[in-house]
Amino acid sequence: MTEPRKTVTKKPTTRQPSTRQPSTRRAVARKATRAKQTEQAAAVPLPQFLTGAGSLTLAQRKLLVDQSLLLLGENYVHLPLKAAMHAVNPLQRLRVLRARMERQTDATMEAEWTFHRQMSGIFHSVRDLHTNYLLPAPFAGKVAYLPFMIEKCFDAAGEHYLITRTVTGYSAPQFGPGAEVTHWNGTPIARAAALNGAVFAGSNDAANLARGLESLTLRPLVIQAPPDEDWVTLTYAGLDGSAQELREQWKVTTNLPPMTDLDAITEASASMGLDLDSDEKSRAKKALYVRDVVDLERGESSAALAAPVAVGAADLPTTMPGVFRARSVTTSHGTFGHLRIFTFSVTDPVGFRDEFVRLAAALPQDGLIVDVRDNGGGHIYASEFTLQTMTPRRIAPEPVQFISTALNLRICRRHKDNPSGIDLGPWFDSLDLATETGAAYSAAKPITPEDGANELGQTYYGPVVLVTDARCYSATDIFAAGFADHEVGLILGVDDNTGAGGANVWTHGLLATLLNEPPPADPTSPYVALPNGANLRVAIRRTLRVGELSGTPVEDVGVRPDAIHRMTRADLLAGNADLLEAAGALLAGMPRRRLDVSTSMTGTTLTVGLEVEGVDRVDLYLDGRPISSEDLAGVPIAIEIVEVTPGQLLRADAFSEGQLVASRRVFV
Repeated sequence: MTEPRKTVTKKPTTRQPSTRQPSTRRAVARKATRAKQTEQAAAVPLPQFLTGAGSLTLAQRKLLVDQSLLLLGENYVHLPLKAAMHAVNPLQRLRVLRARMERQTDATMEAEWTFHRQMSGIFHSVRDLHTNYLLPAPFAGKVAYLPFMIEKCFDAAGEHYLITRTVTGYSAPQFGPGAEVTHWNGTPIARAAALNGAVFAGSNDAANLARGLESLTLRPLVIQAPPDEDWVTLTYAGLDGSAQELREQWKVTTNLPPMTDLDAITEASASMGLDLDSDEKSRAKKALYVRDVVDLERGESSAALAAPVAVGAADLPTTMPGVFRARSVTTSHGTFGHLRIFTFSVTDPVGFRDEFVRLAAALPQDGLIVDVRDNGGGHIYASEFTLQTMTPRRIAPEPVQFISTALNLRICRRHKDNPSGIDLGPWFDSLDLATETGAAYSAAKPITPEDGANELGQTYYGPVVLVTDARCYSATDIFAAGFADHEVGLILGVDDNTGAGGANVWTHGLLATLLNEPPPADPTSPYVALPNGANLRVAIRRTLRVGELSGTPVEDVGVRPDAIHRMTRADLLAGNADLLEAAGALLAGMPRRRLDVSTSMTGTTLTVGLEVEGVDRVDLYLDGRPISSEDLAGVPIAIEIVEVTPGQLLRADAFSEGQLVASRRVFV
């Protein structure tokens, strides 16, 4: 085979004007009246809902405790870490609870709400939002809510708690977005949020406070015990500054369905990194406050539409309105793209990546703000597949580990040859060897296929700022960690840390199915079906950092931002105005890179045109083989390469002072 050869002629080339047409925007009619009627019809007062709750027998409760002991003792990857960091012993608490049950009967056992609260408290004690006791019917699929949202902001006088949203049709004297809450049931609001956060604990202080505040008005009953109070007394400064007080009753309604069946053996269910609490709340907020998106998705969470639709007047149309929001934002530092990612909970990670690429290409190319606040995670592939599009560096997906136990070895042995679509072979040999060596964990191997994480390569060439908060968790933590580890850009946090959830999470149902599939089922499986639709979730594989922090766990450590922005009143009430200004300032201070590559074929001779900015050298590769390395002085050049076959992959790697700063791939 004749080797490709190149000749170089340095000559000016003319840039062709862009042929990209502005995206068509279509307004979406808001169905406010129907939303109000739907919400009012579906919601019932909390006391009315609770009258029909509670049908577990004593035997069923014992079963739930026994299966919890199994998962936490044999599958839970973070148990040693949590026992050391938080001085907790959930196994002993479960054993004590189980022993006390032996002294009870169905007639003398405690009220069911007490049992659920004890179980929830034990699981919350490990401060791991992947590891949960999920309440049975009728709590599963329901949310308790108050018809407004409260968020925190800061100014020179300190912190303030503002009403930022109300359910359609709700009103109270001088109440609405901008009213400032001062007390919650007579307790100063800051203290009430902190006390609530101690109950629904996150992995760090920032996560505790964020979740405590959010749970004051919204509680998914599948994962959080129902409120103790039937109503809440709210003291606030009205919109006119007047002192006001209202009493509002908790209501219960049906939440939107989850994205996927997490108990089934599928690639999506096995690759989940999801904070269920945040995911449930995200769907509930959409149902309560963003009914136009619910209507577009026809009630299917994270649905992909047949054609792009713009939800807001300034938004770009997207096929995933429940997943993305893209728009141009003008700051004093320039006009940039703002791409909000609400969730990684999708069934098609490649489709997710491609829609991200399409939206980013339609936004200004001088800088991109990727905003993942409040994102509780989802499909780990989706998060790690997307990183490649913003960096020339090769992505190394975060590796994960099982804890070394006989039961995990048993599961990996059954699926080491991938008989059911969940390949556990990469972890089997090390778990098998751990029986002899006493190793605490398996080898660290990535969940995300490395080829998929690098299949597309860089598609956005402007500087990128990632915006995070303490509610970023799981796959979003993995995304933020990968963003930092591969030096994609700068991270701007509105809190001091992300939620610090670093694990792949499996349900009890999935674990049970893994020992039953493929047939024949394992007759000695220790997993027993749970009653009344109850479920358990467990962090099954812990994630580790790559790059300079290689080997550091994400759990409880999280990702710290490069810069902090405290949310302001303008952020809460005027579309994140100050936050976007802060992100714009960071983008303006980052280097600008441009790498434009044009190609044309004459016979077997390929002419490659290069126009660059912020680059002093470009290396060319054809099907992975080096062809040319050219020093550039900002003048466009053309390079001729002979003996080229159509369909070959041309890669151009651009450098500045010896550092790889941009890369582009073109099929010739």
